[in-house]
Amino acid sequence: MFAALDSLFVDYALDNHVPGLIFGVVTDERLAYARGIGVRDLSSKQPVTVNTLFRIASMTKAFTALTVLKLRDEGRVNLDAPAELYIPELQAWVYPTGDSPRIRVRNLLNHTAGFVSDDPWGDRQTLLPEDEFSKLLREGVLFARAPGTASEYSNLGFALLGRIISNVSGEPFDIIMARTLLEPLDMRLSGFSPSDASKEDRATGYRWQDEAWHVEPLIPHGSFAAMGGLYSTAEEYAKWMAFLLSAWPPRDEHDGGPVCRASVRELAQGASFPLLRTRSAHPKSTPSDQAVSYGMGMVVAVDQELGLTLSHSGGYPGFGSHVLLLPRAGVGLFAFANRTYARMAAPLWEAALSLRTRGHLADRPQVPSGALATAYHAVKAMYAQGGVEAAKHLLAINFLMDRDEAGWARDLVRLKEQVGECVLAGPLRPTSALSGEFLWICAHGRIAGSLSLAPSRQLGIQQLTLARKSP
Repeated sequence: MFAALDSLFVDYALDNHVPGLIFGVVTDERLAYARGIGVRDLSSKQPVTVNTLFRIASMTKAFTALTVLKLRDEGRVNLDAPAELYIPELQAWVYPTGDSPRIRVRNLLNHTAGFVSDDPWGDRQTLLPEDEFSKLLREGVLFARAPGTASEYSNLGFALLGRIISNVSGEPFDIIMARTLLEPLDMRLSGFSPSDASKEDRATGYRWQDEAWHVEPLIPHGSFAAMGGLYSTAEEYAKWMAFLLSAWPPRDEHDGGPVCRASVRELAQGASFPLLRTRSAHPKSTPSDQAVSYGMGMVVAVDQELGLTLSHSGGYPGFGSHVLLLPRAGVGLFAFANRTYARMAAPLWEAALSLRTRGHLADRPQVPSGALATAYHAVKAMYAQGGVEAAKHLLAINFLMDRDEAGWARDLVRLKEQVGECVLAGPLRPTSALSGEFLWICAHGRIAGSLSLAPSRQLGIQQLTLARKSP
């Protein structure tokens, strides 16, 4: 099923002057498929492999965000505290208006601190020494708007999160991030210092300019690296993706990750400033608008075909990357390339749509809760008997106030006249622990139904809909 995706990336590399790339699919908590295309270095002509190090650029932000959440879990950082509590240089900042609130740690995570979008400038600050960063902070910065009034992507904001990690822990943020995430996930090759790896292990970054490839110089680790300085391989990044995906769905089993599942799921909690964008995909695909907000190191979108998605691009001198997580299906896709700002989102989303079209991205099956299963059994008995008597002991106080017993009897008779005998074996698909949907096959059509329970401790059906499904 995965090999059919190869041509998407082969064509993309050819059409966009990409020397080398690798893409992978993660499912069942493992790297299920990976394909390297092209070369990691034009001089040596060595192929890209699952062990080739690429700079993943802004896909680093999720690692930074989760490290901050880990510090929050330990009681060392308060997300709603002013950021200046952890970075004293910010105390003297001049805000854009007299009524501007102080920047909170949460604003930095959600890109709502009021900073201007700064990709061109931010990318070139990665090697900035810590003392120079401190000088920049003492001098203060210009604001695009008052904090907390809109979301605008900011590398500076995540560099500040790196400084918070360092100040709170008393050690450099890259050391803390490695100890918190990379080492527990056995990501031994991944890190912030590419010069530590041999040249044979690294992809050389290139820029396509004036109809020729030019080598991008290796940019060393510095104070801004928390926003985009991490290097990783396909094999090791897959471990990270598998860890993230394992946080869904919420459940009772042992929580043994380096960060608890509930905190991982917070990466999907977006800022309250949703935007509308058109999904990245092949030009021949049907365009689809998405409701989008920035979570914590992840872009959260609801797609008409793919459902809930978490994604993030990485763009940097010499490199381009993208990651797409589909939590409900338990599947993730990623791609790394060694060309400046290679836009890997388009082929990656197209790959996901291809898998979905061919039936390989179904949502993971959900088991109804005991209360929901009991209620559904009562609903089936109610329909079979043509009245509410069989389910009366499970009806919430509002149920017969909203539609009386005689009315329900008439409705059920009318529905049976329309569709004939039904097979009431259709499974209940939970939409939560207290609600679900179902579909019954009948002699002359289908019945679509839904039910929801009241929040009271005593089990009670508060709402039930039964209707012939439209063609």
